[in-house]
Amino acid sequence: MIKIENLSKTFSGKSVLDNINLEIKEGEILVVLGQSGTGKSVLLKHLIGLLKPDQGAIHINAKDITCLSEKELLKIRSNIGYLFQEGALYDFMNVAENIAFPLHEHTQFSKKIIAQKVTEILEIVDLKGIEKVYPSELSGGMRKRVALARAIILDSKILFCDEPTSGLDPIRSRDISDLIHDASRKLNCTTVITSHDIRNSFRIADRVVLMHGGKITAQGTESELRKSQDPFVKDFLMN
Repeated sequence: MIKIENLSKTFSGKSVLDNINLEIKEGEILVVLGQSGTGKSVLLKHLIGLLKPDQGAIHINAKDITCLSEKELLKIRSNIGYLFQEGALYDFMNVAENIAFPLHEHTQFSKKIIAQKVTEILEIVDLKGIEKVYPSELSGGMRKRVALARAIILDSKILFCDEPTSGLDPIRSRDISDLIHDASRKLNCTTVITSHDIRNSFRIADRVVLMHGGKITAQGTESELRKSQDPFVKDFLMN
């Protein structure tokens, strides 16, 4: 479903992505692991079309999104859910309005149907009955859940999550990881997650990619990565 070919990007002369090649299977949960500043989030922003590469291609459903116009990109994005690192909820909207925003933008559903879908999706993320609450009244974990609900409200077949456990304690990190896993399976969507959370990544991922210095250093299952003799891989997994 997603194929990345020879993807490179530099900022101010510094290489951030260096000839990335990666194929992500339909329905797969892939976690991109790595230290801060290694290019994980930059890669994800390329996959959604927020950044253009210096060279290379990104094929989503056989279309190279690096060549598309903004109008064409919007059509592709309508089938992609994106969970931002800090949630990126609108402070001036309550929970229901935040979650309903994609439905207003991309569908012609009636207000009744939209309200029904918001209620249903809140049950999926275990936040029933908070439609009228504002983001400032929510804990960090609850904000992540609301942001996830907004990301999957369109029943998207692709879900991108940027550091979803960032800023959360171990229990909340585990809970949001499990929630992403369960939602991905329920929707049968292809999910790409960036993270530095080794334990939860191995718990929920079908496959893990480890990035270092803008390159893919290793990829595979937990057992495959733990057998690696690469010094960086061994050191990273020990932390």
